[in-house]
Amino acid sequence: MGGRAGGAQLPRPLPTSRGGLMTLPRHLDPAHWNPEIEIVPYRLDNGLTLLVVPDHAVPVVSVQLHYQVGSRMELPGITGISHLFEHMMFRGTKTLGPEEFARILQAKGGEINAFTTKDHTSYFENLPTEHLELALRLEADRLVHLKLDEENFQTEREVVVSERKLRSVDSPFGLVEEELYALAYTQHPYTWPVIGRHQDLVRLTLADCLAYYRTYYHPGNLTIVLAGDVEPAAAREAVAKYFGDLPSPGPPIFPQVTEPPQRGERRAVFKKVSQVAAFLAGFHVVGMGHPDIYPLTLLSVVLSVGKACRFYQEFIRSGQAADLEAYLAPPPWSAQDPDLFLFRGVAPPGGDIAQLEAEVWASLERLKEEGVAAEELHRARKIVKAQTVQGLAKNFYRGLMVGLFHLKTGEARRVNDILELFEQVTPDDLVRVARHYLRQDNRTVVTLKPVSPEESQALGELH
Repeated sequence: MGGRAGGAQLPRPLPTSRGGLMTLPRHLDPAHWNPEIEIVPYRLDNGLTLLVVPDHAVPVVSVQLHYQVGSRMELPGITGISHLFEHMMFRGTKTLGPEEFARILQAKGGEINAFTTKDHTSYFENLPTEHLELALRLEADRLVHLKLDEENFQTEREVVVSERKLRSVDSPFGLVEEELYALAYTQHPYTWPVIGRHQDLVRLTLADCLAYYRTYYHPGNLTIVLAGDVEPAAAREAVAKYFGDLPSPGPPIFPQVTEPPQRGERRAVFKKVSQVAAFLAGFHVVGMGHPDIYPLTLLSVVLSVGKACRFYQEFIRSGQAADLEAYLAPPPWSAQDPDLFLFRGVAPPGGDIAQLEAEVWASLERLKEEGVAAEELHRARKIVKAQTVQGLAKNFYRGLMVGLFHLKTGEARRVNDILELFEQVTPDDLVRVARHYLRQDNRTVVTLKPVSPEESQALGELH
């Protein structure tokens, strides 16, 4: 985390079916720790939102800037511009050279990074509190005086095109996941990947970046979170000093697109050079603001987290699957708009992927009919709550969770309800959401079929 991410995604917040239970020290156990977080909100005259999350345990602070723009706000033809612009933010200003922003703060003991998602682009510095004003001054400088020229643009675009090739084209599952979302979403911008489509990336221009910059990078579209050893009043004064006089055109108008209900199963076969046969499936579910996100999260844990989970016991131990996972990002990492509940299965060498898929759906139907045991739910809740408490114990994750609740629901204080909302989920809730959302007519499946290099070449180079 010491350098900039260049488009890094935060790691998946839950282990998979091969992981074990998470253990925490007693003082961080959910049964013994009150997670109430103090949040002091401010709003500057130019529309900037400041959320101060004080904690004076150690003299460090996490400085987080969240711009409410991600791939969801893009349009066909400019997909990937949010992630590309994240790269551009490290290319220097009128007074700082490329990467000098990071070098200055790292010299003060800071950790610098950034990441782009479907819903927002975030930048952060974790550093000693005595350097808070330095971080704010440098962030304000690159917000206003970013060096956007043709040379920097061409350099970073080439980097992103190469990154896309590494993550998607050269990955056995990268293009399969892209195919799944493209097939599952017919209207909503979640249909394209955060990193963008190859044909759009190579056609993006500096003029596109300048228009994007003017629309989304200003105080009216910015939330700053300061989490750690800071006093709220002093924090507000420092932010106002560097950001208060910056102009803002007002909050941008975001595209509001509702994905129509899926009325039947959609399927595709993706042929690629691969050592394994696999399937990736997605069911339309809900976004972070919907209460069903909590039982759906716990259902994914019951199915595929830890060696006591259903998938490990039914499929991994017996060798029926080389890997099998059910996944939905838990709050506050959940997508803002309705997302996909994902299943990924990998057949063992020589195994029949169609048979594995059929057995997975049969297992899911048994869950719907037979229910979920109280012990299964207790184990899942323990895992999720332990991870949540572990995050809330750290300045960076505490601030990030506060910021994400604000960005995606408009209510930062809902972070204090998260443990109770998981506690309220019952076994019947898990069965209810499984029956309601995990239906065949709401399912999209892409099968990865391994082919030889010669067959792949005949199919043509894919980007």
